[in-house]
Amino acid sequence: MQVLISVLLVIIGVLLFGFVIFFHELGHFLLAKAAGIRVNEFAIGMGPKLFSLGRGETQYALRLLPIGGFCAMEGEDEASDDASAFGNKPVWRRILVVAAGGIFNIVLGVVLMVILLAPNKQFATTTISQFAEDSRLQAAGAQVGDRIVEIDGYAIYTDRDLSFALALANPEQVSMVVEREGGRLDLGSFAMNTRATEDGKKITALDFFVVPEKSTPLVVLTRACKDTFSMARMVVESLKGLLTGRFGLNEVAGPVGTAQAISQAAGEGLAQGFGQAVKNIVMMMILITVNLGIVNLLPLPALDGGRLLFLVWEGLTRRPVPAKYEGYVHAVGFVLLIGLMVLITFHDIIKIVTG
Repeated sequence: MQVLISVLLVIIGVLLFGFVIFFHELGHFLLAKAAGIRVNEFAIGMGPKLFSLGRGETQYALRLLPIGGFCAMEGEDEASDDASAFGNKPVWRRILVVAAGGIFNIVLGVVLMVILLAPNKQFATTTISQFAEDSRLQAAGAQVGDRIVEIDGYAIYTDRDLSFALALANPEQVSMVVEREGGRLDLGSFAMNTRATEDGKKITALDFFVVPEKSTPLVVLTRACKDTFSMARMVVESLKGLLTGRFGLNEVAGPVGTAQAISQAAGEGLAQGFGQAVKNIVMMMILITVNLGIVNLLPLPALDGGRLLFLVWEGLTRRPVPAKYEGYVHAVGFVLLIGLMVLITFHDIIKIVTG
């Protein structure tokens, strides 16, 4: 029975990952239609076609592999005489169409965050309400009523920022800035209390409590936007960590690792009840969709951000980059991207097999 549940959770994970990618393509599709660009095919899934239906100028298809979808626009990668082709539209329209996928992912993150936060009666803030016994933070000069605004140079806007910054901080040397009576006060660097994880690693132990904020519809919406923004900042900070070597390949996951992470989060939630399993799944989806939205908008070849870079150049110079040169750049980027995905997927499988 446990094996069956595990398999079902993995399948759910794959489907949810596919849905996030599908929603990304839906953004391209809707903006293309609004911009008067011809869409030749809008597909749910990838691989061999299972079913298709023609409506107007567009083929709507269902494909075998539930790992996303695509929006194939006329004249997207080649010259076309069709007036409704992608390349024949004003550059500002093309920019909106290309950016829409990543933006839709972030909007989806906000919507899911609203759903996740709506049942809450109150929320944590970053304002200190009291200290635990032998609090290192209090010993460093913090007072009740202080609002934590910066940790190790990382700006703190929400409790999610606070948790993330403390998780990354060296507990033996944490620098902190608080806001007190309208002014900023630097507490300097100090050691925080620690606790050991299962693998023996020391992490920061919170030795203070924060003021709660009562939930209202406006507070929920505001918190959803702030928390989604916080997740976007976390993605950027994590990417910096990968580039600087702070994080290694073990901290990166592809589709296989993501599906396993969703199923693992759901499984852990089921141990506490069905409702908690749903919350865990929604949180994972938020993290995935925000990740996809931010990463896809980075100015890298083969990604939407790379295309945006060429379009912005065209808008500024009034001259497009020759299609063949842009094609070369995206082709090289695509090969490198596929190679990276194969490496990450292989590593995901190794991690699953070795536990």
